[in-house]
Amino acid sequence: MIIYPAIDLKEGQCVRLKQGDMARATIYGTDPVAIARHWEAQGAQWLHVVDLDGAFAKTPKNRDVIGAIVKAVSIPVQLGGGLRSMETLQHYIDLGVRRLILGTWALRDPKVVETACQRFPGRIALGIDARHGYVAVEGWTETTQVDAVAFAQRFDQVGLSAIIYTDIQRDGMQSGVNVVATRRLCAALTTPVIASGGVASWDDIQALLPLVPLGLDGVISGKALYTGTLNLQEALQRLKSLKTSS
Repeated sequence: MIIYPAIDLKEGQCVRLKQGDMARATIYGTDPVAIARHWEAQGAQWLHVVDLDGAFAKTPKNRDVIGAIVKAVSIPVQLGGGLRSMETLQHYIDLGVRRLILGTWALRDPKVVETACQRFPGRIALGIDARHGYVAVEGWTETTQVDAVAFAQRFDQVGLSAIIYTDIQRDGMQSGVNVVATRRLCAALTTPVIASGGVASWDDIQALLPLVPLGLDGVISGKALYTGTLNLQEALQRLKSLKTSS
């Protein structure tokens, strides 16, 4: 299972929000490039980068920083936030971003998901951010009546590289991952799932391990890594030890 350190960008700084609320942002670093290098040095296999400003503005706002991050590390980067056109996707592909996460755009115009998967094979993921089991969009400010699992199933056969499932109520709260909802999603799909929201410690990583045979690819962690309640090096070593012993 891959642990994806999160780098959430707001006005060029690395922050973490509570439940997606831009007014409840904590700054964890003013140099996102240095932070990206730090996580790579700690053993990260991937980075999860979100343009928070882009998500709210509906267009990319941190292009230069994202480009600098991609150039600064050798590990792959997945990116979400403000991706609303094929031109934008092409721009980030050209910059070297490995995986692009579609969210609100996918709900507004579902056909673009299949189009993007065909144009950029193996490079497109779907981000499903859910509040009480229903899809939320527009930077999590709008909760729809679309069931998260049903929405995911709609795109299960179009060639997505992953579906990233975030429990908004838990995101940034270190209240524990929603294992039940993540299990339900994994069981309903053939597409790999990445869990997000609520990771507080190694116990949460361990709680997700039984879902790996069901199709869980990894977990995104932000605040727990920045506050130190989850140590990336130790967690990766534990995962390696578990794999070796099995």
